[in-house]
Amino acid sequence: MTDSLNVLGLPLETCSLEPLTGFLRDGCCQADAADPGRHTVCAEMTRAFLDFSAAHGNDLSTPRPEFGFAGLEPGDRWCVCAARWVEALVEGAAPPIVLAATHEDILELVSLETLVAYGLDRPGA
Repeated sequence: MTDSLNVLGLPLETCSLEPLTGFLRDGCCQADAADPGRHTVCAEMTRAFLDFSAAHGNDLSTPRPEFGFAGLEPGDRWCVCAARWVEALVEGAAPPIVLAATHEDILELVSLETLVAYGLDRPGA
């Protein structure tokens, strides 16, 4: 957990420790000035999103042992780039997200209503 806030205005929760995610590899989708990709959306991987991401130049499925990356599978949670999630949303391939672990800065790009519609932990779900 960090001092950052999630899209619900509450403390940002951990996205995933296995696989270990986050730009800072601390399990959290924190905003960080050193992160030009803004890896702030905690998404649960789907085959559609993994294929979409690979087709757009970021293969998240293939293991890259030289970087300590085992590759992702459907069901894994991962901090994805805010802009890539929005691109996938437009193309109909956006994966579900964990609202409690998604940093509030995504609200600059997408409405809370849209995010809630994709939320695995949406209120009332």
